Amino acid sequence: MSPPRKARPPTFSSSEFRSALGMFATGVTIVTSMTAEGKPIGLTANSFNSVSLEPPLVLWSLSRAAASLAAFSAGSHYAINILAADQKLLAERFAVRGGERWNGVEFTRGCGDAPLIAGAAATFECFNRSRYEEGDHVIFVGEVERCTWRPGAAPLLFHGGRFYTELPI
Repeated sequence: MSPPRKARPPTFSSSEFRSALGMFATGVTIVTSMTAEGKPIGLTANSFNSVSLEPPLVLWSLSRAAASLAAFSAGSHYAINILAADQKLLAERFAVRGGERWNGVEFTRGCGDAPLIAGAAATFECFNRSRYEEGDHVIFVGEVERCTWRPGAAPLLFHGGRFYTELPI
């Protein structure tokens, strides 16, 4: 017997799926880049993961409806800034559509001029290697050219719709 070639329709609603996904605790990132006009762009994302050590690859995903999709797709580089626990307000600011996200945000320029946010727990400076359209998102795979981390930094975590930081077990 051959396996089915198509998934069965889901037996749950979109809100049920979102609630179930919320049970997976994640780190919080701000993914940044520069537009062709030299303007910094960025957004909060928790869809970050490692892919490979050799070569060093990471991934993140972006909604096809995002206003910044064209700029992230066209740019040669982006940075993934892993936020520290004291950067909750930045995470909230970069999660909201519109507004001036960059007012007062301290950053330096990394590979391809991608903004590296000051105080981040870690940064990954990525070459925009490949993109895959799946469902209502685009999956970006980045080849890491440089990475840094702040030893001892407490991470910002997201679980069940709320922010947390680590607690030793």
